[in-house]
Amino acid sequence: MSPPTQPGARRFLISCGGTGGHLSPGIALAEGLAERGHESVLLISRKRVDARLSEKYPELRFERMPGTAFSWRPIALVRCIFSQAQALVFCLRLVARWRPDVIVGFGGFTSAAVVLAGRLARIPVALHESNRAPGLAIRTLSRFAQRVYLPLGVRLASAGAGATRHVGLPVRREIAKLPRAEARAALGLDPNQKVLAVLGGSQGASALNAWIRSQVAVFAAEGIQVYGLTGLGKGEPEIHEALKTKAASPVRAIFVPFSDRMAELLSAADLVVSRAGAGTLAELIRCETPAILVPYPHAADDHQSLNAAFFEHQGGGVVVDQAMIGGLQAEVLDVIFNDWLLRKFRANLQRMDRANSLEVMLRDLEEIAGERAASTRGLKIAA
Repeated sequence: MSPPTQPGARRFLISCGGTGGHLSPGIALAEGLAERGHESVLLISRKRVDARLSEKYPELRFERMPGTAFSWRPIALVRCIFSQAQALVFCLRLVARWRPDVIVGFGGFTSAAVVLAGRLARIPVALHESNRAPGLAIRTLSRFAQRVYLPLGVRLASAGAGATRHVGLPVRREIAKLPRAEARAALGLDPNQKVLAVLGGSQGASALNAWIRSQVAVFAAEGIQVYGLTGLGKGEPEIHEALKTKAASPVRAIFVPFSDRMAELLSAADLVVSRAGAGTLAELIRCETPAILVPYPHAADDHQSLNAAFFEHQGGGVVVDQAMIGGLQAEVLDVIFNDWLLRKFRANLQRMDRANSLEVMLRDLEEIAGERAASTRGLKIAA
């Protein structure tokens, strides 16, 4: 392939597939690099969630690669090993063909093959971990990385000396707080009624889906509109329900499997009930939306509980364990009508968003790419 078209432009290969929590920050990084004149390729999985989210960004280049998640179950383990071997061949060919200056991995099963390919090609590797408990991929691959980006206060013993930088999660350019009335109108919601958004992450959350379906009439009676994201593959089509308040006024409830309008949804909501993935929390912070978090109890290394505890400690909302979901209705009603508490949460969220994680990463990655370019030129001159 030909070199970058602009003087000083660098090439970045970004591994970010598998979940919305990996793909969204990868897109944010690619957008930032493009604005600074660089080129990037985003490696994504063959899962539906990656296809749905990536199709919104035709200006970016995506490559779908083989690979499945690690599992100790015998059949799944064999499938994982075989698919990762395919992924390594795919990545070796892509690295040889495209010749990136830096490889960036956001964790998950799409990262291993490209990091190993980069290591074999002597290309600098940077890794980003957004959760407060680093995942298996980041823990395993960090020993090969020149840079490891971690949340504030998180340490990783396997990272090389001097490799760690503390930054948050890059957020896509489009995720920004919008005027509430405008956001509600765009989603077909009444601007004068309270809005509760229920999010289960890109994969959906069966427990939260069942809970909100059982409670939607109760919230409607109190004049609360509901907008729920049920998740791709959960078998539920888009549903619009016309309900009534206690005074017989109309109130809406909307359920959709997937949304690529998160800025509008989070800006429209007075309160969110959500899982505690790092990507969701970063978007809640950016849009200053208070939340009641229900961490997924079976998340790897219990990372969602750690994420949620930090969010609560910083004053962005409260945490309810899934085992206590029976009390979630009362918690929602207590919070959503407490305007003083909601204002306090929003002020704390605004404070939490002061650091520009994307800008820090962009400058640092440009420096790494520049150092590699200088060393490559030195080798050529010496030869």
